[in-house]
Amino acid sequence: MTPLAEMADAVLRTGDARGKTALSRRYAGEWQAARRSGVTPDIGLASPPDRPARPDRPELLDPRHVPRRRPGSARGRRAILHAVAHIELNAVDLHWDVIARFAHVPMPIGFFDDWVRAADEESKHFNLVADVLEAMDCPYGSLPAHAGMWRAAEDTAGDLIARLAVVPMVLEARGLDVTPTMIDVFRKACQDPEDGAAARMAVGAMEVIYAEEVHHVAYGSKWFHFLCGRQDRDPKVAFHDLVQRHFHGALKPPFNEEKRAEAGIPPDFYWPLAEAPDTRD
Repeated sequence: MTPLAEMADAVLRTGDARGKTALSRRYAGEWQAARRSGVTPDIGLASPPDRPARPDRPELLDPRHVPRRRPGSARGRRAILHAVAHIELNAVDLHWDVIARFAHVPMPIGFFDDWVRAADEESKHFNLVADVLEAMDCPYGSLPAHAGMWRAAEDTAGDLIARLAVVPMVLEARGLDVTPTMIDVFRKACQDPEDGAAARMAVGAMEVIYAEEVHHVAYGSKWFHFLCGRQDRDPKVAFHDLVQRHFHGALKPPFNEEKRAEAGIPPDFYWPLAEAPDTRD
């Protein structure tokens, strides 16, 4: 069996979106089958690319130049789903990258089990959303996308504990905050004569994503706390320090406190890092 870090590197170097997720799911299946049989496969080592291979489209823009998404229109709903697909594809790479880039760090085998499962689920999520986009005649790549998604990976490329603080515990936790609102947007569109069937597909896809993303945030919290214990660091103090150093900007409320707690992130981790609410009329 190919060492896991080499599997991760191969996914990162695959540009085609559907090809990337297919390879991701195949490798995850091989790893999981070996683990179910009682085998502990070789982790190995890799030299992953600074940036993963990506398809020629979508066009990647500076975040300030991505057109604003208006959920009340069919066009706006397509833009929302396209953005979700882009996030999920980036998440596939982020989870394989944490395996490939930090394979040299001594970690329990459960660490690799968790991130293989997360990468597999993110691959499934991308495919679910990409299927909805195709049903809407707006395949992935049809609209411009955010070019800043990989910045957190670059900023934490040399520090596993910083990667865990910023990617699952900040970026993915943000998904727990905003996904319920997106589900509501598509529920309201289920009776739309043009988009009703696709909206129902979107609701199903987003509900799967919402249920499974909490696990990914929890994996980040679990292994962040593990490393804090190994390094004899106070987790809350370490989280605040790492986020302030490696995440650009304040955290944005409102927060989904129930799901964040379920994932192992208490309010005193994120509220002190939050921007002040906008009280203007």
